[in-house]
Amino acid sequence: MRFLLGVCLLLAAAGPVSAFSGSAVTYRVNGQAYEGYFVSPSDQAPFVLLMHDWDGLTEYEIKRADMLAESGYAVFALDLFGAGVRPTKVKDKRQHTGELYQDREKMRTLMQAALDTARDRGADPENAVAAGYCFGGAAVLELARSGADLKGFATFHGGLQTPKGQDYGKTRGEILIMHGSADRAIGLDEFAALAKELEKAGVAHEMITYGGAGHAFTVFGGDRYQETADQRSWKRFTEFLANQLQNE
Repeated sequence: MRFLLGVCLLLAAAGPVSAFSGSAVTYRVNGQAYEGYFVSPSDQAPFVLLMHDWDGLTEYEIKRADMLAESGYAVFALDLFGAGVRPTKVKDKRQHTGELYQDREKMRTLMQAALDTARDRGADPENAVAAGYCFGGAAVLELARSGADLKGFATFHGGLQTPKGQDYGKTRGEILIMHGSADRAIGLDEFAALAKELEKAGVAHEMITYGGAGHAFTVFGGDRYQETADQRSWKRFTEFLANQLQNE
């Protein structure tokens, strides 16, 4: 439980902790251990599957999960890299994300395993939205293209390119894209290309750009954090959740 202890210490240092008690969840996929984080305000709460960025599951996603729990949502912040794998060097981050970009079936398997694990914890994947940041945003769109039966898919400054041979023909839920106009890692040409793809496929979608916002504009304390874009995108995200999910 060292992961959970570290998260608690970091959140305590950052400010108030959620009133709801979240916990680390260890689960296995094809023999490998993974460690996610689950938090829920009630047994009937609508569900959000949360995808981490290329750092792996860290205190950032835990904080976002707790924020969502405070708003009435059950959240499972999954682990796409493996228990204890939280890369800090750029070359290692590229290695772990690159392995999954090259093996899309594994990425899909890991996301489905996370949904199954969340269901075992009492979450309702039939009343769910998937959301992700940066690399996690690319994973969310992968899940959307897989035909996963979720109510919606939301990305914050996420990867937008569609792999060769894939399309949005199987996508079921609505897509929300929140992107920085000043993002140098993922340009507006990719943003426009995705808009054309979604329109061609007939997928319900909304795509928003935030002026002056660069990549990773939501990451608290980061050198590219932009408060206005963060607050506006979070507000739109919570509206999207309220519109897509049923409160039971």
